[in-house]
Amino acid sequence: MSTLSDTENKGATHARGPWPFITLRSFVLHGQHIVLKSRERRKGLIRFLQHDDAPAWRQPAYNWWMGLIFACGASLFMLGAALSLVHTSLANWQIGLVFFLGSIPFTTAAFMQNLQAANAPDDAPPKARAAPQPFRVIGWRPGNLGWLSTITQFVGTIAFNFNTLDAIHPLPGWYAQDLTIWLPGIVGSILFMISGYLAFMEISHGYWSYSSRDIDWWIAFSNLLGCIFFLTAGVLAFVPRGPEPGWIADVANIHLFLGATGFLVGAVLMMRESRQVETIDNARKTASQATT
Repeated sequence: MSTLSDTENKGATHARGPWPFITLRSFVLHGQHIVLKSRERRKGLIRFLQHDDAPAWRQPAYNWWMGLIFACGASLFMLGAALSLVHTSLANWQIGLVFFLGSIPFTTAAFMQNLQAANAPDDAPPKARAAPQPFRVIGWRPGNLGWLSTITQFVGTIAFNFNTLDAIHPLPGWYAQDLTIWLPGIVGSILFMISGYLAFMEISHGYWSYSSRDIDWWIAFSNLLGCIFFLTAGVLAFVPRGPEPGWIADVANIHLFLGATGFLVGAVLMMRESRQVETIDNARKTASQATT
């Protein structure tokens, strides 16, 4: 993370984040108190109007479409879980196909989100930053909490691609099914859990927070709940060597449905959040009008 210049550093007032990360920095620039949050900066929800020409991946439309694609994936997973819980004329492979189709939007949106994090600016003012960074497709920013969250989510979605594809026509035998279906599913669930908590720490600027008035808190919290339910569903999906009670599969699908619901809520809120773009110049103008 780049540092402030000497003049701006004198106005720096606060820096927060779960160790060793910094996710919030506040300072005084040209007499204005500015608070920069890493998630807002990464998504282009707050930027410097005169100095920051936002690229396509930090525009409101990009965030809106990303939320819509996430919502499509979550809806298909909800549909697949619901079909698994009721009596239907559909064959198992057809229900499996619904899950696989749902995994594709998840991977697409996760890639979009990681690309955004890989090319996100630092949270310092424009003139304190170095020359523009080259475009990154995946990137390598282990010191950035947002990037760590998005890359683990992206890899997790790829694991779910294999999990759902292999489940369409599962191999015979419990051992083969655990190896080709359950293993990538549980790996994806664990990566989702890690990603969800890292994202929650990013908006909390610590290890835990409660801020029900903030839309970013609800987005991260809903996604975290979705990750928890996906993890429990993944654990329950283990195929034993012998017969198992029928209720285990039902509970797994219920948890899968609840997890997808959490992701759907987070995605819809992300679409709403995309309209809340603020610039530093507009914030200063609004503040000056309020005092007159």
